[in-house]
Amino acid sequence: MVSLVCSSYCYSEELVFGSTQNAAAAGYNWVMTNVLPQQAGLEVNGVVYRYTTVKKPEDDMIVTIQNLNALGPGYIFRNVDNWSKLPGNTIARGVPVNNIPIQFWGDGSIDVEGQGEVTDALVVYTYQFDPCFDPQSDPSCPGYKNPMEFTVIVDEAYDPLDDEFVRQEMEKKSKLDDEDEKDRQRRQVASEKKKRDRLEIALGAIDSALMTAEAEAKAADFFALAEIPQNYTVLNIPGGVYNETTRLVDAKLPDNARALRNNWAQQLLHEQMIDLQYVNLESNEE
Repeated sequence: MVSLVCSSYCYSEELVFGSTQNAAAAGYNWVMTNVLPQQAGLEVNGVVYRYTTVKKPEDDMIVTIQNLNALGPGYIFRNVDNWSKLPGNTIARGVPVNNIPIQFWGDGSIDVEGQGEVTDALVVYTYQFDPCFDPQSDPSCPGYKNPMEFTVIVDEAYDPLDDEFVRQEMEKKSKLDDEDEKDRQRRQVASEKKKRDRLEIALGAIDSALMTAEAEAKAADFFALAEIPQNYTVLNIPGGVYNETTRLVDAKLPDNARALRNNWAQQLLHEQMIDLQYVNLESNEE
């Protein structure tokens, strides 16, 4: 027989102890938010259960009382009773747990494996909590503060610019912003200079390539002039002796009398000019 020390609440100094109603009263699966009081700081310190099995002695049967872990995988509580090869009977047990906080307790159930059934099930959770876990829950709790103490009464408008600390921080930020802007401008100037230098190098390479290409084109044109076209060499020009086709009736050509007279006249004029030079020299000597 299992007896519960407190049916609802028991006080011991600052802690409150209690137990729940039968979690399995409405069925063999239950939701813990409907079982445990939703009290801040509540901790479960034990699970008490009782049930009766109906089965044949030769049958295998396993009964498990369990709760899922609400904050992770697996179970936060699990207790197994093996009824295999045993006659049906009533069992009552109390299983202590180490003050597990309420938020860990997930849905509970009674599971049956094998041949047989469970009747008259009772599952009760014992718990404890500090009623002053939240000091503001009760004015009698240590550390309780009157809500009026949290009320800030502003007599006059607050201007952040009048705060010396705020002004100093704003000035520091302004200086940092100015330095960042100068650094950004220096980086931009350096980047533009690099771009110009690279552009000049690229243009120089392009000009050099163009000059080289132009020189190569001119050289190719020059050599093309000295090159004998291929079609000239493949012409089939007949060889042999080409005889003279023009014939002179009179092979003796007469002298040109007019040209002869002109030659004599030029010779005579030349001699007169030479004689005239000597005459001028003799006159100068006298």
